Amino acid sequence: MRFLFASDSFKGTLSSEKIIELLTASADNIFPGCETVGVPIADGGEGTVDAVITVTKGEKRRLTVHGPLMEEAQSSYGVFHGDSAIIEMAAASGLPMVPDDKKNPLNTTTYGTGELIRDALKQGYRKISIAIGGSATNDGGMGAMRALGVRFLDREGKELEGRGSDLEKVADIDIGGLDPAVAEAEFTVMCDVNNPLTGPDGAAYTFGKQKGGTPEILDELEAGMKNYAAVIQEKLGMDVDKIPGAGAAGGLGAALCVFLHANLKSGIETVLDLIDFDGLLEGTDLVVTGEGRIDWQSAFGKVPSGIGQRCRGKGVPAVAVVGGMGTGAEKIYEFGVESILPTINGAMEIGEALERAEELYSGAAERMFRMLRAGMSLGR
Repeated sequence: MRFLFASDSFKGTLSSEKIIELLTASADNIFPGCETVGVPIADGGEGTVDAVITVTKGEKRRLTVHGPLMEEAQSSYGVFHGDSAIIEMAAASGLPMVPDDKKNPLNTTTYGTGELIRDALKQGYRKISIAIGGSATNDGGMGAMRALGVRFLDREGKELEGRGSDLEKVADIDIGGLDPAVAEAEFTVMCDVNNPLTGPDGAAYTFGKQKGGTPEILDELEAGMKNYAAVIQEKLGMDVDKIPGAGAAGGLGAALCVFLHANLKSGIETVLDLIDFDGLLEGTDLVVTGEGRIDWQSAFGKVPSGIGQRCRGKGVPAVAVVGGMGTGAEKIYEFGVESILPTINGAMEIGEALERAEELYSGAAERMFRMLRAGMSLGR
């Protein structure tokens, strides 16, 4: 009997590694001598770098970059397989890096994310994956591209810094100084939204409010994005509003596609490919996945749906152990997950459930393996 454990973390309570530990103990208790394999999993959000380098036996490269407000900040990215790097933009341009009283997408920049990419290229990495969730920015990716040598110019020919407020000032784009190593590299962007750059579903109006944008600020950003898109089309011949996902991370998705010719791909699919999940499925009898709360959204680019679909493709059953179930959780059955087992074992307040997370998960794991053992005896 071979079990593969591949669960997302339960945010704020259980890490993927702790979940693997609890599942392993329960499996050994109910199925003595069984083989267990555990891999931490993330879907392109927080924890993605750690998950990938853990499985691939990679390491982190640490460096000082400029944060969202151009302050010095300590950051890092993952490297593995000798030629590959994985970057979380939130590690350099993330929303938690900006104090609440300074949150304003007119003032923030992705420059630090560009510095991470530039360093990876300088170190010789040519397969670069970039997770773009959790940004504090709405600069259209200008800051990141400026760090890579692109110059954004105003009507007087002066170079712009690459903040959200500069979008409406862009009159010309000079790509002559773009880092030549870009042409040698393959970029994959982990992106699970299809928002265009502009319009009611675009970067400003969809994501700007959570970054500190007032209605007036959002209107200014939208006008700026329209100008930015028009200049890109005029100077570079690309209609960025026809690129699904261009509005992700405040328009960084657009810049990565336009200037780095990146491919946008589901976060969980990218992670599963990087860790060779299909190879891990060989010889596996059951996969246990999960997340803190499963609901209708889990079917769209989250860990359980990605795992379930890979398992279904290989004919391996998958089940999900979860903290809780919300509306539409059963939709996950359409994506290869055979059953859902919540950890909650009685009526309790959320605070109690969080405090007892480890105990409750262990109990659910043991119930799951006992049920599996009972099922295996049917028909004997």
